[in-house]
Amino acid sequence: MPPTSQRPSVWEEQRLGPDSVLLTDRVAIVTGAAQGIGEATAIALARFGAHVAVCDRKADELADTVKEIESLGRRTVSAVIDVRDEAAVRGFVDDVRSQFDVVHILVNNAGGGFWSEFVDVNAKGENALIRENFGTVTNCVRAVVPLMTEGGSIVNVTSVEAHRAGPGFAIYSAMKAAVANLSKSLSMELATRNIRMNCIAPDMIPTPGDVGLAADSAATSMPGIESTTWPEAGSSWDCAAATVFLASDLSRFITGTTIHIDGGTDAAGGWKRRTDGGFVL
Repeated sequence: MPPTSQRPSVWEEQRLGPDSVLLTDRVAIVTGAAQGIGEATAIALARFGAHVAVCDRKADELADTVKEIESLGRRTVSAVIDVRDEAAVRGFVDDVRSQFDVVHILVNNAGGGFWSEFVDVNAKGENALIRENFGTVTNCVRAVVPLMTEGGSIVNVTSVEAHRAGPGFAIYSAMKAAVANLSKSLSMELATRNIRMNCIAPDMIPTPGDVGLAADSAATSMPGIESTTWPEAGSSWDCAAATVFLASDLSRFITGTTIHIDGGTDAAGGWKRRTDGGFVL
């Protein structure tokens, strides 16, 4: 065999067991942590032992997340900021550095969009969508990677729309696809730092931030047709569970990939499950 610079697997010396999922005393940052997927993820990471720094634009809801983290006996840093603002992100990360000195986990959850046909989105709206769904990720990665001196895991929250058309959400969809591709590239660039980068791609996860989007886009369920293959509704906690996995040693050999949290939407393609049995296109 040719010579290799790879180290032996950690499982040569470390036993795989229930403790392998624990995040005891690791330091995490979660953006957009005031509600929905970000809130559930921040709390889940704390429940598995991490200290969790959080940020969001919603002060009251963020305070509730902080209270829950602290009730678990975990330490936290919080900031009411807009992660589209690079200077604000660096200020927040500096506060995290002062408190913890190191970061092991970054969850880029902040993002959002609005429904509109592409030709009706002006340059200002387009730039806002790019900054909110792509710039937020690049801002945080640049600021946090220098603190990941012990290696770590970065999880980017994209969407099923990163992997299919997004009519009415064309720029949002394109930016989520850009993040998925960026994650593949950075999984290679950051590997020598022992930093893994992956995505989760939710679909049909009800969150406060999505209220009204279905109505705005005139998206309605067809009678007798289920939205997903899986016969159970999705939850923000499903996204949190996948993120805990990607942050833990259980996923230590997984990087540059996407976990679809979508009840089978990506696998189904255009197929839909009928409530009376069978499938239709």
